[in-house]
Amino acid sequence: MKSSLPLTLGLLLVSLTTFGYVNRGHVDSLKTLVESSLKKQAAPDTTNINRLNALAANYFDTNPDSTIYYAQKGMALSRRINYKAGFADGLVQTGHADYFKGKFNQAIQEFNEAILVYRKVNDYKGLSNCYMLCGRMYNLLANYGAALHYLNLALDINKKDNNETYQSDCYKNLGIVYYSEGQLSTALDYYYKALFIALTLHNKAFMAADYNDIGVVLQAMELYPKAMEYYKKALKLFSGAKNLNGVGTIYENMGEVLLNEKDYSRATVYLTRSINIAKEQDDKDGLMSDYTDLGLCYGNTRHFKEAISNLDTSLLIASKYKEVYNEACTLIGFGTVYNLEKDYKNAYKYAMEGQSLAIKLGNVSVRSNAALQLNKTLAGLGKFDQAYKLLRQYIELKDSLNNNESIQKLTSYNLELNFRDKQHQLTLQQRERDVLYQQRIKQQRLINTIFLIVILGMIATSMVYYRQKRKQQKINAMLEDKNREVLQQKTNINDQAQKLNELNTLKDRLISVLAHDLRAPLSTLRGLFDLLQDDTISHEQMLQMIPGVLKKLEYTSDFLDTLLFWINSQMENFESSAKSFYIKDIVAFEAENYHEQAALKGINLIENVPDDAVASADPNSIRIVLRNLITNAIKFSGENDIIEILVDREDDHYIITVKDTGTGMSEEQRGKLFKSKVNSKAGTNNESGTGMGMLFCKDLVERCSGRIWVTSTLGEGTAFSFTIPAGTLAQREQLQVA
Repeated sequence: MKSSLPLTLGLLLVSLTTFGYVNRGHVDSLKTLVESSLKKQAAPDTTNINRLNALAANYFDTNPDSTIYYAQKGMALSRRINYKAGFADGLVQTGHADYFKGKFNQAIQEFNEAILVYRKVNDYKGLSNCYMLCGRMYNLLANYGAALHYLNLALDINKKDNNETYQSDCYKNLGIVYYSEGQLSTALDYYYKALFIALTLHNKAFMAADYNDIGVVLQAMELYPKAMEYYKKALKLFSGAKNLNGVGTIYENMGEVLLNEKDYSRATVYLTRSINIAKEQDDKDGLMSDYTDLGLCYGNTRHFKEAISNLDTSLLIASKYKEVYNEACTLIGFGTVYNLEKDYKNAYKYAMEGQSLAIKLGNVSVRSNAALQLNKTLAGLGKFDQAYKLLRQYIELKDSLNNNESIQKLTSYNLELNFRDKQHQLTLQQRERDVLYQQRIKQQRLINTIFLIVILGMIATSMVYYRQKRKQQKINAMLEDKNREVLQQKTNINDQAQKLNELNTLKDRLISVLAHDLRAPLSTLRGLFDLLQDDTISHEQMLQMIPGVLKKLEYTSDFLDTLLFWINSQMENFESSAKSFYIKDIVAFEAENYHEQAALKGINLIENVPDDAVASADPNSIRIVLRNLITNAIKFSGENDIIEILVDREDDHYIITVKDTGTGMSEEQRGKLFKSKVNSKAGTNNESGTGMGMLFCKDLVERCSGRIWVTSTLGEGTAFSFTIPAGTLAQREQLQVA
């Protein structure tokens, strides 16, 4: 299991103003500037030195060797001009890279020298950064006291500067140290503090690292699904930022979760990916953890040769770079594999060494694993008394860990709940601030307007009072007349404006209908005339087509009559046009004119209307609504789809439904459909529309004392339904007589 310690080493350095932030996309241009300056052998200056250090920081994630190269160049130039801050920045960069590559003694010397220089020049930002790197390094060396000391020094500096970005980084690294000590609840406290700040600042790099660290704690608490959830969040952010160190760390942690869940094949895939990235980045800590976990995967699948080979590689790196934690885990891993192989002699040797280092670390989880493997080893050697003592020790350690875990789980859930509450509170506070700001602007405008009116009124009153005092009554009378005239003019203008708006709305709807329903028949006529003009069809073929064309013309003429009726209804009393009619007649008439269009798209148009259904409404309006709904269903349906027209009786009205199995629509589209003009989407054959059809239908249905609504599921289809009043029995008999 690996926290985000190695992957966050470069996050803070890049953003320090001492180094000068350089975006990834600008690395090449920055490199060009630096190399051009060096080739010219110009006198060194602070600008070029800062560029070199910034370039070194930018290269850390992809090529730590380049970090060392450019930092050493900057240090050499800093010595020549005695630029102490630039020299200290270079020391931090080289120390950062050396520590990442496992050269801890050299890194300690470089950090200590940088601290002395920063103190001399009172560079507290540089000092804070150096303290944080020291804290991370000492955590890897299992010197937790020193790690906490340096990280708290860094936190104090950043609190004084009120720098939330660096405070978040400090909290995260303090959480890592407490996790390494086995204090999971305290670690979670600091991780969530860091995450709250990162979310507030929208710092995706820090958010990714914090998600990973919380996942590590949840993994230690054996909450594997929850841990995977946090790992996936972190992986998405790291992948988006192209942070290879972060991606490698997440692969390793996800592999370890799968290892604990005994899904060894998938675990091997993730661990192999992590090893490839760690090799590319020369990440020693990552390689040790990956090889240990991969060895355990092979051991559990009875591939002992491969298991021992991977563990040997991990132990060699851990011994060379004095990584106590990883060395202890690797030794216990050897004990685990040899126990599986029933080679208890070798298992005893490695388990004893692992237990010794685990006691030195003080980590309860590592100690319990060492005790368990020693118990199995001694039992295999027949030393049951000693095995029993180790079993007792394992149970005590595990009980201690489990007791703590109960509190830690509760803490985790409470913190997560607080986290969600804080997010909600921040959102509400921001909304309240926005509303208050808008209210203040409106109030200020109102006050300004009032003051202006008052001042103008006072000036006008003064002028009238001093210059025309004797004519006051006459002027007042004239003013009253003028006021009445203005009010009358205003009333007339408002009436005219309302009429113009109504006419404009009528125009829009008329254009909508014409564009929606006249395009198809006119296109058919134009196509026929083009065929006649080009002699493409014979006389006999033309005679065969004439009945269909005449039917189209008759339908178009009927449509224009209906449209003219509707236009008149906008000008006159609409109530008088309501009458009784058979719904089936209107549905059959409208559907018949669209069977051909539906068939051309491979759509099956079905009518399911009772013969005796009589409605009391304006039939022409209902025809317009049906025409719009049928053409809309054809537009958004494709081959093998079905359009069905249904009529059901409910109390004192009928429900007419036009249902299709087409593309459907989203919840957002449904919400806008009947409220205003919408941007019409293209149909399945790229048919276009005006966006006014549904608004038009709603107006007509409501004028007929009905209502219209839609139900739809994206990808499954749409059903438009509307109600119209039912006709009476007497009205039905009159229709039958007629």
